[in-house]
Amino acid sequence: MTVRPLRILSTIYITISVILRIVLWYAFGRAAGISIVKLPIILGVGFINDLLQLAYILAPFIILSLLIPPRWFRSSIFQKILAVGFFILLFGLLYLQPSEYFFFDEFDARFNLVAVDYLMYPTEVFVNLWESFPIMWFVFGNLILTLVLFRFAWPPMLRYMQTHKAAGRQWKRAALSLICLGLISTFISTDTLSYSTNRVTNEIVANGISSFFNALRTEELNYNLYYSTLPKEEAYTLIKSHLTKMGGESTSNDPYDLTRKITGKPDGLGKMNVVILSEESFGAGFVGVFGNEKNLTPNFDRLSSQGLFLKNAFATGTRTVRGLEAMATSFPPIPSESILKRPGNEHVANWGEVLKTQGYHASFLYGGFGLFDNMNYFFGKNGFELSDRTDIKDQTFANIWGVCDEDLFRHAISYFDDIHKTGKPFFSIVMTTSNHKPYTFPKGIPGIPEAHGGRDAGVKYADYAIGKFFEEAPKHDWFKNTIVVVIADHDARVYGRTLIPIERYRIPLLVMAPEKIAPQVSEVLISQIDLMPTLIGLLGLSYSGPFYGNDVLRPGFPSNQPILVSHNHNVAIFNGTELSVLGMKKMKTTYSYDPATNGQVEIEPNTADLNLATAYFQTAFDLFQNHKYITH
Repeated sequence: MTVRPLRILSTIYITISVILRIVLWYAFGRAAGISIVKLPIILGVGFINDLLQLAYILAPFIILSLLIPPRWFRSSIFQKILAVGFFILLFGLLYLQPSEYFFFDEFDARFNLVAVDYLMYPTEVFVNLWESFPIMWFVFGNLILTLVLFRFAWPPMLRYMQTHKAAGRQWKRAALSLICLGLISTFISTDTLSYSTNRVTNEIVANGISSFFNALRTEELNYNLYYSTLPKEEAYTLIKSHLTKMGGESTSNDPYDLTRKITGKPDGLGKMNVVILSEESFGAGFVGVFGNEKNLTPNFDRLSSQGLFLKNAFATGTRTVRGLEAMATSFPPIPSESILKRPGNEHVANWGEVLKTQGYHASFLYGGFGLFDNMNYFFGKNGFELSDRTDIKDQTFANIWGVCDEDLFRHAISYFDDIHKTGKPFFSIVMTTSNHKPYTFPKGIPGIPEAHGGRDAGVKYADYAIGKFFEEAPKHDWFKNTIVVVIADHDARVYGRTLIPIERYRIPLLVMAPEKIAPQVSEVLISQIDLMPTLIGLLGLSYSGPFYGNDVLRPGFPSNQPILVSHNHNVAIFNGTELSVLGMKKMKTTYSYDPATNGQVEIEPNTADLNLATAYFQTAFDLFQNHKYITH
């Protein structure tokens, strides 16, 4: 293959990449404050990123053109094979463009860890896409466009291939290309040209293919290699001192053991059942008591005045596995993958095991198939009894993600009836799925369409099912001795110009125990990591463990205790007014946060918070990596 066909392929790739970048700017960049004045710079830097990726795309063709005998290029059979291959390549490159657009629409980013994770579960993902988008129309339109491009691009490529010669100059070009590729892969990474403080700008500038393979390569990052670190002993000394100030006493002489003993309160509620309703994508921005005026959550709004409403609650991440990780283990969201999906996640310290020592039964109930995101494996290997979609009888409605929330809650109530008969108190995490694309719901619910109702319909149905749960559950004997928590796993979508748009991490958190917990509103800053320590504090139970979470309702507890959050490869500590971010390449940055406008402004680094954040994430990674995040 001579240089001319490669030029044709390069021109096609660069052109469609530029068009996509303009579309992304128009559809999403303007909303993130990127003016048209900045578009030429975005296109220029993005063009360089595309050229760098082009080196990877062309390298196989250059090498093959040298290995294949010239006479093959003049063979009609080989030319037909090349034509089919070129057509498929064109189709794939063109199909990537709408794929990237819709991914950006959902996650406000180029292909990242979410894309990698989703490809690990093709059944759920591809059926979800089929139900959520007019896939056949996209395929048909892409096929037509591919045919048009092929009609104009293939004939000149064919003419040049017929004159192909394995000349010495081509070997020199190939050698030069491979040298350039080696230099690019060694000295330039996906985010090398991320020049802006606006995160969305950097995402638009980036190359989607490069971003995907970067995410694939960094799915399980070694924290110590890429992030800010302290001397090991200093990191552990700092975090142990901080955690003991938050409550409890250190019980180990080992400088690298974070185990604390928490002494229960004699006036606690005692061994009540604990049920956590983890609501898919139920972000605070959708909820009426947080200011949403669409009346999407009348049941939650009503219930919030009947229980303990913690209005300054935050998720640790942007994925379900992050929420479950925090609620089940009180473990920091280390970059970049949750421990639910990392090797070596068996027998880690978790609240199920803690409560089992108190005589509890622990369970994880999921509306979908627990194989997804490694949920069943993780919870099964950590002492929880499992019950997922395969156990739910008399299903009235389901889509690819799972049964409707009403079916899950009916199953949960029946499941709790059976556990109650054994005389054991129980602890259960119940994970819903309905508030998720393709947004399909049971028939006959007023104001909620059966299909494609969008995010608002998803939230409205989730709230409807919550209302149904609190209608039915009080009729059962176990309810009067039960704390029921309603909490989101994460917001529906995390987007914005900042590295970590903290306002998108705010989630509703309601603790209900009629006649046991008086209605009240708490302003204390709380993370999902703190949920179980706080609930066990209400129960008044004693325990020991290396947990990073704290009882935020303990008398004298600081209302602005820092919380931990993560977004893709960035992690941070947030104290209510400042966000200190740790990123790859040892990056450390502090931003002031204005809750009135949700604005963030870079300020002088907060050394104390950055060091504390480093101690959190560095020690967490070390404990997990060395299988020492365990209860003794």
